[in-house]
Amino acid sequence: MGFLLKQTSAHDVCRAIREVQKGKTFFSSSISRRLDRLNPPSLGRAGLPGRTNVKLTSREMEVLQLIAEGKANKETASELGIGLKTVEKHRGHLMQKLDIHDTAGLTR
Repeated sequence: MGFLLKQTSAHDVCRAIREVQKGKTFFSSSISRRLDRLNPPSLGRAGLPGRTNVKLTSREMEVLQLIAEGKANKETASELGIGLKTVEKHRGHLMQKLDIHDTAGLTR
């Protein structure tokens, strides 16, 4: 339901926990700023015109976050405790859902 950077303050960690308990999402401020730049209000959730109903699973969001952090598939698999093929499958779904055709696009 959210993402925090390792450097997040204890105060923000507590705020994040409270927000997630309420069923809301919480992102570190630097991640929120990046998402805002990628997703202007006039565009869809994925930042692409005409793709306003893109729904990502929580696992796809986790994989996307790690891709954005520059993690390789093997690192992502290890960090999430899933298989390499599963990461590759999630990456493929992300590319298809977001209509992105390369890793650089996912990272952006």
